[in-house]
Amino acid sequence: MRDIIVLLGAPGAGKGTAAPIIVRKTGVKHLSTGDMLREAVRANTPVGKQAKGIMAAGELVPDSLITDLIKERIQKPDCKRGICLDGFPRTLKQAKMLTEILQEDGEYVTFALELQVPDSVLESRICGRWMHKASGRSYHVKNKPPNSMKLLANGKPDPKTMICDITGEPLYQRKDDTAEALKIRLANYHKNNEPIRKYYKAAKVLRSVNGNLGFKGTGKAVGRAIDDHITSTFIERNPYNLVDTKRRFSKL
Repeated sequence: MRDIIVLLGAPGAGKGTAAPIIVRKTGVKHLSTGDMLREAVRANTPVGKQAKGIMAAGELVPDSLITDLIKERIQKPDCKRGICLDGFPRTLKQAKMLTEILQEDGEYVTFALELQVPDSVLESRICGRWMHKASGRSYHVKNKPPNSMKLLANGKPDPKTMICDITGEPLYQRKDDTAEALKIRLANYHKNNEPIRKYYKAAKVLRSVNGNLGFKGTGKAVGRAIDDHITSTFIERNPYNLVDTKRRFSKL
């Protein structure tokens, strides 16, 4: 049976830091909904064709299409050891839809790792973030500036010097990476995430980690949480315990 890990956390909580640690320790495939959508569109898959039209119209991709995308993607050979879902689920409805598609193959979410960071810290992280559009790579003016960055007289980065270290292409700031927009995003996140936390807590697969310990500190905390998960997995996959875990999800 595969390891199905869900990575939870607000924008800027450090999911990009946690994901490589999870992958290294468990051997699962890291899957973000954004990357999956771009991949499906490039590959011109049936789901990708539908998503392309919706995104071109500036509309949100519906839950049903996202779950179809996940269902399609997790069948590929690189997911044979399991997956780490980043960016999904974002609502309780999506969490239950994920449970349904996994149960079709007798699987379930084995671990939900949540990164907890104060909103005030998230604001400083997000508002200094610059993105590379094609890959989704992120930089930060304080924590991870591109090598080319130069500051203006007011202390802010010169947009002309914000260049991706790898491709040499221009970086950009998302329109919602502002203090005003972030307040709305975080309010929506907390509203939607609390039911998800309760859902996975009831299934006894939730583990919360302090994501405000600095890069190394958070990395160590994530590593310990994954090590504990790996250890408990051997016990959990005892046939009797496995049936009990599946039963917990069936009652939710």
